[in-house]
Parts: sequence; structure tokens; C-alpha cells
Amino acid sequence: MMKSLRPFPVLLALLAGCAPTVDDEPDPFGEDTGMSALARREWAPCGSTPSRLRDLGSTSVYVYDLVHGEGVLFFAANDGVHGIELWKSSGTGGAGTAMVRDIARGLESSGPTDLTMVGDRLFFLADDDVRGRALWASDGTEAGTYLVKRVLPIDASFGEGQTLVAYKDRLYFSTVLPDGTDGYELWTSDGTEAGTFMVEDTAPGQASSFPRRFIVHDGFLYFVITMEDENWLVRSNGGPGFTPLLKVPDDSRNDEARIFRMKSVGRKLFFLVDVNDGEASLYVTEGTASSTRPLRFFPGRYPHDLVALHGKLYFSAGSGLPEGEELWVSDGTPEGTRRVKDLLPGAAGSEPTSLAVRGGRLYFAADDGSHGRELWVSDGSASGTRLFRDVVPGAEGSSPENVTALQDWLFFSATTPGRGAEPWVSDGTPSGTRALDELAPGPASSSPRDFIRSGWDVFFTAEGSTGRELYALPFRPEDRCARAR
Repeated sequence: MMKSLRPFPVLLALLAGCAPTVDDEPDPFGEDTGMSALARREWAPCGSTPSRLRDLGSTSVYVYDLVHGEGVLFFAANDGVHGIELWKSSGTGGAGTAMVRDIARGLESSGPTDLTMVGDRLFFLADDDVRGRALWASDGTEAGTYLVKRVLPIDASFGEGQTLVAYKDRLYFSTVLPDGTDGYELWTSDGTEAGTFMVEDTAPGQASSFPRRFIVHDGFLYFVITMEDENWLVRSNGGPGFTPLLKVPDDSRNDEARIFRMKSVGRKLFFLVDVNDGEASLYVTEGTASSTRPLRFFPGRYPHDLVALHGKLYFSAGSGLPEGEELWVSDGTPEGTRRVKDLLPGAAGSEPTSLAVRGGRLYFAADDGSHGRELWVSDGSASGTRLFRDVVPGAEGSSPENVTALQDWLFFSATTPGRGAEPWVSDGTPSGTRALDELAPGPASSSPRDFIRSGWDVFFTAEGSTGRELYALPFRPEDRCARAR
């Protein structure tokens, strides 16, 4: 029987706020109601000035893999002194920003990757420069950061998706023992060495089934395996055995046949299949082999930016079609898989990117050929798909990127005359869309990305003179904002 995860005490607990309500949201297409964002929402940005959380004192700073933990943000960073190691931050308040543990001592890097929370414990992959790359865990303290088991998890680039996944209060991943007695198979861990074991030797002996591209959907764990020359999409309950859903033959003379980009939408799981020709078909399954079916083939660029809205899948696709790349929707049927609107007629297409859902609407960046690349909004219909705000009038556009919905707000990067790519926020109305203070003065770009909310702040990374560093903007209920100033 699998052991359950035993929780660690929370060391840097922050006050938890209530979720905002959106029942009184104004229509973004209608007149400006004049109501302030703070009056309509419980949570809002406190001011316009993001803070760099710590001067890491290096000319080669790099921050990545931001993950919201229990009252603390975990991330990996290189401060130029300790190499790339595990760090934590309580944001603009609390205990501050500090390295959790120097796993590979000195200038050597342990290179933490695949940071994954399971309950209040963080799992990740790291190399202590002694025992090689392996599975580690942390409770956020130096003493509570430890090697779980000396295993060799599957390389993230091979997995092309989530390498570690939380499911039923345990960690699941693909790995192999260093002695080579077994191949890469499905493993699970509760954070202890004894509780870290192989679920099943699917390909007996030294052969591997290479489980990869994990996603939790509708109460089950889905992933891809390879058996001889066949790739399979399978469904698992976390124990031995699985339900095969789709077989895709693999032509070893060409690139691997791929099952990838899975997206959960209600009871349906959408995914792409490329059978070695560099182009993909959209598929859907409801968890059985009989319900797994193709919906439409898309020539050219793979469909991308898959998001869920109102029980349907929205995405960008069609670069190889006469209409070009545009916004598409699917309800899980072939006839219901269709283009939403042809914003830029012709083969070029408007090329929607950075799709994000906020307040029951879909926001995305697109270029209709008249306004440049700007932010658009859609209710899912052709008539309800409109330009949200023309930030830079004319054909130049503001080029929104990394659009992220957090607590009913949008955070993104935009470029305006005299400024490079800098952080912006929006409450979902054109008048409530504004620039934050620029981080790279003048035409230089800070190129903000990786927006994530944790505790009382929205964190993100941005480029500066020393590299890509960690920033935070206080983000709280109105009566808490004064404390952040």
C-alpha cells in the first residue's frame, strides 16, 4: 500500500485572503462604469512600483522555476557566489529572500529544476556534485532540504512536459535506478527513501516504458509510454496497471511520433498527435479507448496556447490553412472544432498568442493588420471577439506578451514609445489597464515574465543590468495595501 505524505510544519505562513467575487463585473465591451477596481474587487495591486527583492550581487544573475509554496515562493537562482541553488522569498514583507541550501558547495551548481509542490513539501531534481542528479525534497529550511533517493529521473527535454507531478498527495515521476537493473518506469514518492518506489515494471528487465508528459485530469493520472515501436496514451489511478487509450505507431526512421500538449477541459482531455510529419491533429478523450478520437488535422505550425473557457478548448492554430493562424475553439466534436473569427484575412493570419482567461472572458495578443499587435478579448463568439485596447495607436502595436490571469487581474509585458517591454496590469477594463513603473529606463526592455501570485505579492522575473532577477508587486485587499507602502 502506498504511504501518504506526512506534512511538515509551515515555517513562513502568511495570512490567507478570501477569493474575490466577479458577479458584479462590468462588461469590458460596454461603457466605463467609473467604479474603481478596489471598490469592485477584494484584491488589487498596491501602487505601481515593483520591488527588486534582493540584490544578488552578480553580473550573471538568473532566476527561474517560480513555484508557490506554503506561505513562501520557491525558485532557483544563481547569485554568482553559490552557483544555481534553491531559494525562497516571502516577498515584500515577512522574513525576506534567502537561499534555502547550498546543495553543491561553493561555486558549483546543484541546478534545481522541476520544482513541484506536494502538500506543503517541495520536490525537485538537483545534483549535489557528489552523488549525481537525483530527487530532493524541502520544507523550506536548510536542515529540512534533503536527498530523497538516489535515482536518475527522466530528462525534462525528453519528457517535453511536466517531469514531476503531484497526484493523490504523492509525487509521481519517471526514473531508473543507477545500477541499471530496470529501465525508466513509473515511480512514486512520499518524501522518504522507503516510500519512494517503482509503481510497476511495465517493460520488464532493462527495457523502459519511458512514462512522460504527465497530467492529472478528472481524478486520474494520464501520461505517455513507449512499448517497442508504439507510443501509447494511458490512464492510471496511481497504482499498478493502466488503461490504454490510444496507440500511435512510431517510425524509427524519422522523429518520434508524439502525443503531447494535453489540456484538461471539464471531463474532456484534449491533446495533439504528430505521426512523424511535423504537423499535428487535435484529439480528445473522456477516459476510455472508445471516447478517444481525432477532431481535426492542422497543417503547418502546431496548435498552441491551449486554454479552457466555459467547457470548451480555445487555442491558436491554422498557420497552414488559407485563413492563416487564428483563434479556434473546440467543444470536443469535429463539427464543433472551428475558427472563432478571421481577424486578419489571408494566409498570414493574426497569430494569436498568450491566451489567458479572466472573469469569464478570453484575452490574447493578436495583429489584425490595422492596429498592430495588441490585446484582444473574446466571449467565444465571432461578434464578441474585439480589440480590447489600442495601447499604441497605428500599425506598430504594443506587442503584449506573457499575459497571465491572477486573482481576476491580468499581468503582462507591453512595449510603448520611449519604453521597452515593461510590466502592465489590467482589471479587465480598458480604462483599468495601465503600465507599472518601468524597470529598465528608456528604450531598454526589462521583458517581465513568469508572473505568479504567492502570499501578499505578485512575483515575476525581469532583466536588469545584473541579469534576470526576482521582483514583486504588493497585491492585497484594499485595507492591507497601506501596509505595503
